[in-house]
Amino acid sequence: MARREFVVAAAILRDRAGRILLVGNDWQGYGNVRHTLPGGTVERGESTLDALAREVKEETGLQITKIHHLAYSVHVEDVKRNDRAISFAFLADYKGLLNPKDPDGFIVEARFVPVELIPEIVPLAPIQEPLVKYLEDGVAGRFYSYASWDGKDMRQV
Repeated sequence: MARREFVVAAAILRDRAGRILLVGNDWQGYGNVRHTLPGGTVERGESTLDALAREVKEETGLQITKIHHLAYSVHVEDVKRNDRAISFAFLADYKGLLNPKDPDGFIVEARFVPVELIPEIVPLAPIQEPLVKYLEDGVAGRFYSYASWDGKDMRQV
């Protein structure tokens, strides 16, 4: 099996009520929808911030207007699945109306959700735990490392 390695840029976007924007991804097309922050893979030759703006526009229809800071980064080294993912989540401002037009066809919904519902809506530990921690205390710049997508051996710096 070929090794998969990818870099992801994601945005933390809040509405006026303080809710967080999540998108529903159906990556395999089988109706197994997983909720994440809007964002996606940085393409070869593309900067992380350009990828952030492009992916948010595609997945939500919103335009990034300002990036405040890097909220956190996550590294997942999943030996069993033979993949490595490095992701960066940025706190950002936006303008526009929700109107997803994902060219890949993976995004099936985009909606703002109350912060307290994130633990039950976002199932994967490497996606959920850093986001919940950041939203609880607002401390930016943390780094999280996981040994698998199921959340094993998490370390935080």
